[in-house]
Amino acid sequence: MVKSETSKARHLLEHFCSGNGLDIGHGGDKIVPSAIGIDITIMYTKVGDDVSQLKGTASDLYWFNDNVLDYVYSSHLLEDFEDTEGILREWCRVIKPKGKLILLLPDQQIYQKFSYNGHHRHADFGKEYVKRHMPENMILVYETDIIYDYNFALVYVKGN
Repeated sequence: MVKSETSKARHLLEHFCSGNGLDIGHGGDKIVPSAIGIDITIMYTKVGDDVSQLKGTASDLYWFNDNVLDYVYSSHLLEDFEDTEGILREWCRVIKPKGKLILLLPDQQIYQKFSYNGHHRHADFGKEYVKRHMPENMILVYETDIIYDYNFALVYVKGN
């Protein structure tokens, strides 16, 4: 089985994932065992044996009220959506004040030197792109430079 991107960076990010939270688009390898896994019915990729508790799209977290979760984690999914701001607003909507949004993402310019993925929607997708599209009430508390070939991580805390 192929090693997941999450498995490469788990040691850097799992401590941000405490309390009640989601792993959106986990592909069978959730960041922490206690995370609620959300993925589409037929997973885009299968990199582990973790099951999804919820089936559906990452663009509508209708199962959850506003401000109810301690964290939302996602790896290599945000870049697949055209409406980056809309997706980030939806993910942040369900996070409690002082809760966290934890993202592990590819820098598209570097990623395309390693591989091609037709699902990636933005040629300029990278750390600065994500920062520009993040809701204003989210405060950056952790970031990495490029790690594990083409990845970067961002952790935000939701303000009031």
